[in-house]
Amino acid sequence: MGKIIAVVNQKGGVGKTTTTVNLAASLSLADKKVLLVDFDPQGNASSSVGVSPNIEDGGATTYHVLMGEVAIANAIRATEIDHLDLLPANPHLAGAEVELVGAFAREGKLKAALQEVKSKYDYIFIDCPPTLGLLTVNALTAADSVLIPLQAEYFALEGLGQLMTTIGLIRQSVNPTLEIEGIVLTMFNSQLKLSHEVEKEVRTHFSELVFKTVIPRNIKLSECTSFGKPIILYDVNSKGCTAYLDLAREVLTKTHEIQKSTFTPELGA
Repeated sequence: MGKIIAVVNQKGGVGKTTTTVNLAASLSLADKKVLLVDFDPQGNASSSVGVSPNIEDGGATTYHVLMGEVAIANAIRATEIDHLDLLPANPHLAGAEVELVGAFAREGKLKAALQEVKSKYDYIFIDCPPTLGLLTVNALTAADSVLIPLQAEYFALEGLGQLMTTIGLIRQSVNPTLEIEGIVLTMFNSQLKLSHEVEKEVRTHFSELVFKTVIPRNIKLSECTSFGKPIILYDVNSKGCTAYLDLAREVLTKTHEIQKSTFTPELGA
């Protein structure tokens, strides 16, 4: 049975989609079957793996699944990476928040859909929108755990308290077993004293919840998105790729599935 991980931060521009896509792709290298769920109307996760469903192309998206118009199995697409599938999104998804307002069990729509395919995957990653609205509530209701990307900047902890409060409310109401997968520091500039100060503060406050791996600010991570490729296909020797492979090792080790040596030598093992 697959583990569903929602990648959430209501603050935009913190490397949320970059982390979702590249962590999912890195885990696929360990022969793990992974589903990437694009749950952001901007559709950036979809385009980051080379799938850009146009509004007019007629292809099924997350919106159609959420509204019950299409079975999830008929909306999932393969990517050019072995073991990595995608449930794509486009701007139509933004309408779901309005259309589902009066729906019965509206917060459980995504969970119900994912239950149909959960057994087929080792990991399911949900790339959430940068809000704490109904879409994110759906993701948190469906998830087994939450992964929080946190930018290494002055206002890093701003809004994190609100997110933790939301997670607490979800636990109290619809998903009592929801766990914190971890907090990962992103866009880290090792040459800046501020980055190190932020890291120290985050680790002091959240200790074991913070992943050891830190994602650096890396131009290759920015470039690969525009080329529609995860970093493992764009530049496997970049610092950004090495960091996400290390993060994948941490996730796998945390779930007691593999040792670090599982990754092939040419991918940084």
